[in-house]
Amino acid sequence: MDNYYNYEQGDVFIREGQVVAGAAIGIIILGGGWAPPLPGDMQNATTFDFPVYYKVADVSVKSVVSTKRDPIASEQIIKAAKELEKQGCRAIVGACGYFANYLADVAAAVNVPAFLSSLMQIPIICRALKPNQKVGIICADSNALSLATLKVCGVIDPSTIVIAGAQDLSQIQNIMQCKGHINKTKAEQELVDFSRKLVIANPDIGAILLESSNMPPYAWAIQQEIRLPVFDFTTMINWVYNAVVRRQFVGIM
Repeated sequence: MDNYYNYEQGDVFIREGQVVAGAAIGIIILGGGWAPPLPGDMQNATTFDFPVYYKVADVSVKSVVSTKRDPIASEQIIKAAKELEKQGCRAIVGACGYFANYLADVAAAVNVPAFLSSLMQIPIICRALKPNQKVGIICADSNALSLATLKVCGVIDPSTIVIAGAQDLSQIQNIMQCKGHINKTKAEQELVDFSRKLVIANPDIGAILLESSNMPPYAWAIQQEIRLPVFDFTTMINWVYNAVVRRQFVGIM
């Protein structure tokens, strides 16, 4: 039974197995990751102005940040998604852009929308830009961002994007190597410099998308430098939340 409210009679029903309520967004976290979740990071609940619910999937960073889909990882990610749905989440997201490799699996397995990857925003962004403009994708590892992964997210024409891998930046390496430590000041400066060089080398870029769930803490600083729209996981999740939790409009005429 789904949750059901009979406001006239005062009856409230809840699905079997649900023990919490009030979190419309469920976030799947990689079990093998180890990096400080700063405000702005997907794994820091204070990033959001609404409650979120987390579920750790027993999968490694390596198994997700890969061009090959792992059947065992798929099972664990689906398991986490189903638990989030059972606890009342109205949409499922993933705390890594490379969860795109498992998007089709999760979308077929649950009865709520699955927005597993920040990369799903690319088709919308492309349609908002001039015909000759492109979306610059700053990702944690360009070697793992295949055309097949992008296609799952609706990116059909690779000529509309520019992929820039930040895997050589020292602080991104700390995150990817799960060292449990980053220097926020260095990370911000590295990503700002990286973004500036990217748009200088590609003047046809009309917007930036930050693939990694660890990059949103630096989105403001990046935008101050390049003066372009900057999209990331937080822009997607806020959009999704406002769709699955509608509010009545209040005002005067």
